[in-house]
Amino acid sequence: MKMFKWFQRHQRIANIVMKDHVIRYLELKQTNPLILSRCEERYLPSGIIQEGKIVDEEILATILEECVSDWKIKNRRVRFIVPDPVVVIRSISLPKELEDDEIRSYLFMELGTTIHLPFEEPVFDYTIVERTKEKLVILLFAAPEHIVKSYSELLEEVKLRPIAADISPLCIYRLFHAADQAKKEDHLLLVQVDLSAVNVSAFHQHRPIFMRQLLFEPEFDQWEKKTDAFGSIALEWQGEEEEPLRQLEDVYKEIERVMSFYRFSIQQGNAQISRILLTGDHPYLSQIYAAMRERFDISVDILSENVIASANRKTISPSYHLALGLALKEGTS
Repeated sequence: MKMFKWFQRHQRIANIVMKDHVIRYLELKQTNPLILSRCEERYLPSGIIQEGKIVDEEILATILEECVSDWKIKNRRVRFIVPDPVVVIRSISLPKELEDDEIRSYLFMELGTTIHLPFEEPVFDYTIVERTKEKLVILLFAAPEHIVKSYSELLEEVKLRPIAADISPLCIYRLFHAADQAKKEDHLLLVQVDLSAVNVSAFHQHRPIFMRQLLFEPEFDQWEKKTDAFGSIALEWQGEEEEPLRQLEDVYKEIERVMSFYRFSIQQGNAQISRILLTGDHPYLSQIYAAMRERFDISVDILSENVIASANRKTISPSYHLALGLALKEGTS
């Protein structure tokens, strides 16, 4: 069992997100104010990565090598995202007499014995959620070591130097917080809508409370890549026009169930989700935003457009929000 550094920072670091359907890269010129240096993406053939697990390592390595060459980032330090489908976030009560500097050692001993996860040999990190005379509660972040290692070794194979990993809810929250759209007193629900999944996570007091991933049939082959007049690639649906939005009806219902769970199970009826923050790389994100604003009786917001500037003054696509939040990661040396 190994520790993995979730929380880390440095300048001039490449930030890479690998999903089932795409590889994205982003680099910031500066963080205050936020100025984008560059961002790039490369869509993947279907089946190379499935539900966050690398299926065809050889082809993925070849594609990533081409990206490293095209983007001119060879030998760069790099942060990467641990895929949502393999991440577990769990609230755990620990013996209240444990000192802060004893928690990590305790977790090393107890994971797999008294503290059970749905996989063996995890990499993990944690944050203290509550400490009183009566109790000690932490939030544990864990993922299978072999999967995290497969991404780290792949990056090393293509002549990059992985220095930190992160998880998507923390990255997205970090971005909205930098935009002053996440207040400490809020009970926030972050909703990331991508082509194959929706990640839902709740935050309060600047801390994550839980995360849940909702998978649905991606039908990647029905999305055709089109290049616009500016050279940017966009996805266009080739099937029945309304099918992608119909798929999301079940997602909206599940979000309502998540909100109910948060209110009555986690907060015992004393608090409820007060705002929803929406992002993701789904091509119909603007329609999803309109549908959610109509459906839910609380505020549904997207990232403010004036948060980040770029050298060419182009508006950054929401599909890069995750990489942008990763670029804001602190503590990397």
